[in-house]
Amino acid sequence: MKNILNKLFEQQRLTKKEAKAILIEIAAEKFNNTQIASFLTVFLMRPISVNELAGFREALLELAVKIDLSDFNAIDLCGTGGDGKDTFNISTLTSFIVAGTGNKVAKHGNYSSSSISGSSNMLEYLGYKFTNDEATLKNQIDKANICFLHAPLFHPAMKAVGPARKELGMKTFFNMLGPLVNPSNPQNQMVGVFNLEVARLYNYLLQETTQNYAIVHSLDGYDEISLTSGFKLFTKDNEQVITPENLGLRRLEQSEIFGGHSVEGAAKIFVSILDGKGTSAQNNAVLANAAFALKTFDANKSFETAFEEAKDSLFGLKAKESLSKLIDN
Repeated sequence: MKNILNKLFEQQRLTKKEAKAILIEIAAEKFNNTQIASFLTVFLMRPISVNELAGFREALLELAVKIDLSDFNAIDLCGTGGDGKDTFNISTLTSFIVAGTGNKVAKHGNYSSSSISGSSNMLEYLGYKFTNDEATLKNQIDKANICFLHAPLFHPAMKAVGPARKELGMKTFFNMLGPLVNPSNPQNQMVGVFNLEVARLYNYLLQETTQNYAIVHSLDGYDEISLTSGFKLFTKDNEQVITPENLGLRRLEQSEIFGGHSVEGAAKIFVSILDGKGTSAQNNAVLANAAFALKTFDANKSFETAFEEAKDSLFGLKAKESLSKLIDN
């Protein structure tokens, strides 16, 4: 680690091979929290390179607990987090709405490192039991159309850096890695990122895969479609800026999608929306994300059609039923 840190402190970049090797050593718990925190801090002070991100990604996927969900044409809906906006759990709610339309979701997630409530915080609070047992997860995605892959159970490296990330309380490159290392390698992915630089890195890496994907970044800093500004959308075929007005939706104030001051507060909002009792602002933010997720499965589907399918899932309480089935299975 000392040699790697010296190299980084001299403002040099790691090769893909070096990045992969150091993360494998971190996963093997060869270093203490101070060394890990020093390593993570470097990437808070300068942008990560494509080679570094690709090397870290390779290491995590190589070490991951494997799970085969290839029989299900699933999608992962995951944000990087780290946008510092403290919204309610938009990507998690989006996942249940998509599941409620009958599509399969293999959601990868973790406890929050920098906001009030991550997807794992929320699902645990609601009574979901994390597992990496393949038979259980297959049963869940079969019955509830959704299963949840809690990152620390699949990624030993994430577990090894957990204490240092928590103590730092800031976004690290692990926020960037999370959506890139779903152990089930789903055929479809919609990911939100906290800045355009990360969006371009993702686009570069995902172009090399066979996945259908969409990358979104709201231009005022959200790692999801917030409807508080225009957002950039990257797909395999193009990139464009879309505004709420382009979608026929009202532009929202940031306060309208705030997620509360605690996991309990966030859960109250979460349950209220799934009960069909969210505000129009909360509903539209989630439905817009769900519509673009549905378009990721089928690029020829119009936004209007996808939005109506999402509304039917939410207000027909099909999304709520998916949550109930997930917790019961």
